[in-house]
Amino acid sequence: MTSTTPSAEAAEAAEAAEFAGRTALVTGAARGIGKETVALLHARGAHVVALDTRPELALLSDELPGVVTVTGDVTAEESATRAVGAAVDAFGGLDILVNNAGRTLNKPVTHTTAQDWDSVMDVNARGAFLFAREAFRAMEQRGGGAIVSTGSYASTVGLPAGAAYSASKGALAQLTKVLALEGGPLGIRANLVAAGVVETDFLDTFRPDSRAYLASFADVHPLGRVARPREIAEVLCFLASPRSSFVTGAVLAADGGFTAA
Repeated sequence: MTSTTPSAEAAEAAEAAEFAGRTALVTGAARGIGKETVALLHARGAHVVALDTRPELALLSDELPGVVTVTGDVTAEESATRAVGAAVDAFGGLDILVNNAGRTLNKPVTHTTAQDWDSVMDVNARGAFLFAREAFRAMEQRGGGAIVSTGSYASTVGLPAGAAYSASKGALAQLTKVLALEGGPLGIRANLVAAGVVETDFLDTFRPDSRAYLASFADVHPLGRVARPREIAEVLCFLASPRSSFVTGAVLAADGGFTAA
């Protein structure tokens, strides 16, 4: 039988209450990094509004009592307004936005259609902008807040067959910096996690061997493996928390050392 010391118990209690009284909105919340982020925020005391288009979203309320679910497409202005409104109506305001919804594409430039380009940019850049804009308005009323986005190492390095995806994540990184500049006087911080390859279902709709394909990228990371969704969620939560109170405008690498080379 194990026992915990008083200091360990105090640390556990502090972690469990880290987001007490705060309200968070997470997009792309039904699976993967988004779902892990919702679970961590919820476990640490936050009120959480979770948005996604996937039917699995409905299960979150059963798994995590108290989580408010909103079905919506991040590319629609109405979804952003409705989701932020749900946070305000249910919990009195909004303190944290996690822009996690994303779309990927692996095609050479010559095979990338205009529709391909638009669909990736719409989710990864337009969607993040729309939700950040509405979050800004709510956070200003609250006296501040934190916006954290799930980015990619593709925002800082070129990837073959990644024109649309890399450009969209680059746009997201630049949007983050502008949000930090405009948000500073309002007490609003904005940061981005530049993730490496993550073991998720991100590519399932594009290729049947997606998990094996992702695992094949293990060796490009100095740590010798791909990331687990919870590992990225932990970094997102750190940047949303008071522990990072003097961090804003940062593009924080969580890529297993990939960009160190």
